[in-house]
Amino acid sequence: MIGLAVFAALWQALFSPPFHVVLLRLVELLGQRGFQLDIIASVLAWAIAMGIAIAIAVPAGLVLGSVPLLRTATRAVIEFLRPIPSVALIPLAIVAMGGGSDTKIALAVYASVWPILFNTIYSMAEIDPLLVDTARSFGFRRPRILLTVALPHAAPFVFTGIRLAGSIALILIVSTEFLAGAPRGIGTFILNASSGAGRLDLVLAGTLVAGVFGFLVNAGLERLGRKLFRWQP
Repeated sequence: MIGLAVFAALWQALFSPPFHVVLLRLVELLGQRGFQLDIIASVLAWAIAMGIAIAIAVPAGLVLGSVPLLRTATRAVIEFLRPIPSVALIPLAIVAMGGGSDTKIALAVYASVWPILFNTIYSMAEIDPLLVDTARSFGFRRPRILLTVALPHAAPFVFTGIRLAGSIALILIVSTEFLAGAPRGIGTFILNASSGAGRLDLVLAGTLVAGVFGFLVNAGLERLGRKLFRWQP
């Protein structure tokens, strides 16, 4: 809170428009239905992208982490795709899918998969072999070992990947809306506000909303992680 207060004071004293003007503009915008729909569009796209990324990355990470041969066979492809900046794919995505909601969701999914996938693979390498051997001695087959032994062990690592992916997905959603001109979204609002005469107060108000949402997502996931994994140091 002290850090936020100092930041607001510096903004108020050194920058134009001052903080109180942007804050008043933000309060006005929150009462406008068009801006509310922009926020809903971005939040909904973020939630869909995160759901798809988790559904892809967690099972893939469990399989790749538990089958060394498969992990070795796919390493070259993964290491080729992973370093490609997702923002650099926006022009290609626009050509392939247009500038609608599918584009921003697809790019957010692509960017969000990697931290979840690699955290899941890493967690599989950290499993105590004794746990796996004990499960096998009780007659557990590989699918059941993955669900009852590997997944509970990997859960804290996977959740950390999800928390990191949440911020990345938000960045891609807003960036794609801004660069591709989606029908609705916070990025679209910022784009419209910056065009023409350029309303810097509106641009900063939209940016502030994106920042607050990202902060709330990260703080909420951190608190949820502490409750779910109290045994984790």
